[in-house]
Amino acid sequence: MYTPLEELIKIIKENNVSGETDVVEKAYNYAVLKHEGQLRKSGEEYVNHPIAVAKIIAEMGLDTSSVAAALLHDVVEDTDCTDAEMEEQFGETIALLVCGVTKLSKIPYTSKEEQQVENLRKMFLAMAQDVRVIVIKLADRLHNLRTMKSMPEEKQREKARETLEVYAPLAHRLGMSKIKWELEDLSLRYIDPIGYYEIVDKIAQKRDERESFIKNIMEIIEKRLGEIHIKGKIEGRAKHFYSIYRKMFIQNKSIDELYDLFAVRVIVDSDADCYAVLGMVHELFKPIPGRFKDYIAMPKPNMYQSLHSTVIGPDGTPFEIQIRTWEMHRTAENGIAAHWKYKEGKSGASEMDKKLEWIKQLLEIQKDMANAEEFMQTLKIDMFSDEVFVFTPKGDVVSLPAGSTPIDFAYAIHSAVGNKMSGAKINGKIVNIDYKLINGDIIEIITSNAVHGPNLDWLKIAKTSQARNKINQFLRKENRSENIVKGKEMLERDFKKLALPLTYINDEEFVSPMLKKYGFKNLEDMYATLGYGGSNAGKFVARLKDETRKLQQKNQSISETPELFVVKTTGKSNNSGIIVDGIDNCLVRLSKCCNPVPGDHIVGFITRGRGVAVHRTDCINMTNVHRDDSDYNRFIGVRWADGVSSNFLTNITISANDRNSLVVDISTMLYNMNVPLRGMNARATKNELAVIDITIEVSSGLQLQQTIKGLQKIDGVLSAVRRRQ
Repeated sequence: MYTPLEELIKIIKENNVSGETDVVEKAYNYAVLKHEGQLRKSGEEYVNHPIAVAKIIAEMGLDTSSVAAALLHDVVEDTDCTDAEMEEQFGETIALLVCGVTKLSKIPYTSKEEQQVENLRKMFLAMAQDVRVIVIKLADRLHNLRTMKSMPEEKQREKARETLEVYAPLAHRLGMSKIKWELEDLSLRYIDPIGYYEIVDKIAQKRDERESFIKNIMEIIEKRLGEIHIKGKIEGRAKHFYSIYRKMFIQNKSIDELYDLFAVRVIVDSDADCYAVLGMVHELFKPIPGRFKDYIAMPKPNMYQSLHSTVIGPDGTPFEIQIRTWEMHRTAENGIAAHWKYKEGKSGASEMDKKLEWIKQLLEIQKDMANAEEFMQTLKIDMFSDEVFVFTPKGDVVSLPAGSTPIDFAYAIHSAVGNKMSGAKINGKIVNIDYKLINGDIIEIITSNAVHGPNLDWLKIAKTSQARNKINQFLRKENRSENIVKGKEMLERDFKKLALPLTYINDEEFVSPMLKKYGFKNLEDMYATLGYGGSNAGKFVARLKDETRKLQQKNQSISETPELFVVKTTGKSNNSGIIVDGIDNCLVRLSKCCNPVPGDHIVGFITRGRGVAVHRTDCINMTNVHRDDSDYNRFIGVRWADGVSSNFLTNITISANDRNSLVVDISTMLYNMNVPLRGMNARATKNELAVIDITIEVSSGLQLQQTIKGLQKIDGVLSAVRRRQ
């Protein structure tokens, strides 16, 4: 009986994994140590998960660094291990792989989709440096789906949907069909269990009949192969359940009406043998017109190569035959993992970089995305949709998403070709620029120096984000100065209609975060986009109006801030609390909006008839009072007196994964630290998070910091931050 480590080492040796196994043993022991005491939802030891992921990686034949990173992939995220400690223990390469797979779970986001996009962006960034990151991530997701039965049904469906939308298409894009098929089948089991098990049952009922049919076909082909002296392996392959499910849905047929549920695959030694076998098969069985594809001469972008043909069997039943070499077969099964550049030194590195160029392109496009929703749409269209293969007049193959137009083709060649495009010819005939490309089209782009460039209507026609991005860039630069003036006038007109002050627009601290969120470098950039009609500028303006209205309402209520408590002070150092510069015996109150405590940087604000209100310098109500405002001269210098010995109220916002007993754990922690709890408000969000606002009483800034650290250590807490207001 093998131990888990011995079993893993055995798999490594069976799959000729390169590299020393010492690092795997060290990673195994480290993972066991760090995950000690942690359990999965099923109740089994948590370390079983990274061990299973490492086995999947070893079976694909990646190196021992990848296997070690798989063992460690949850250590930084789920234990007290830091990135620095990981690099110190295992080196830069393994640390990079682990960091690339680790989610950004500790950072609060405005929506779950935004967090998902940031996690994907981080993962793509790491992929651009080392493709092994995504291979480990896919193995991680595969094992999670295999062991998801103990999770709540809603969580199962959520993970399954995410897998079908992102991870299975990613596996397809990287040519990892073996992983893709299992991800899709497992996801279908959770999304539509009734449909899944109906297919399973139906296939089981007629399995003998279909296996007999395939066996007969295989025997005919095997006999003929021997006659023409070609060595090859013949195997029958059942279509995976998700493929059958989609075909039933798209064609609106029952499973009994689908005949090509099985395919025959022939694996031979050379390309020449592939074409010889194809000719032999077409002699034995009548091919169906239009159902032949040569992916050897024209490989898919994910490196897939094979000959596909659908033919009529002896009893009139159609079936599919695939013909490929052993090298093509390895690539079809494991895709990028079979050809990844680290496996064979640096030879072929430039070729691999070309195959991964789409990752860098995606990261570049993402910089101009207005929001998370737009980025997810880009993923689904540009990276994961079906493809069409078209030709340049010189015979070069260009792959584009299904539904692409000549505009998309022109910008895929070069932005200058797209900007000067005046028309297009398809197979020698002039077509409209909104023509939908189909497989095999030969495209010639007609250009002219007299063309002024693309217009706004092209944005409605273009399918790919690459084309739309280039069109937007051109429109932003063209007539930029006029667009800036036009955009500024539009914004000011909108603000005047709503009686909103224009002073906030030029406040860099107020506007900059919103500009960054919507992909603008500065206000002029936004004005130019608004002037030519860019959609993300419209979204920015809507957000700006909302934030300005909120800020206007807050500033109107500054003078009405209720007092927390009042202390009298003099301009001399004393133990009473606050010293107001240059004033003795002044009425002083700590403002409830930000609740300053000793150690905070503070500022005084002279109120009308109620003395000096003390605020934290980062209080929103204070940072939004500007030099040109009439209230600016009411600021006055204040500082904490030495030896302050009072208790102070302060507010903390806690974000956490929603769970039972969370509020009890928070209250218990505060009690154990002798921190009085004076108020609590808890609410659950739609994305299964809990947001808890608490008011506590502390005697110093040091006690406050210790309390926040204690809250952050509570199981499930993602963040605990002091509220600015």
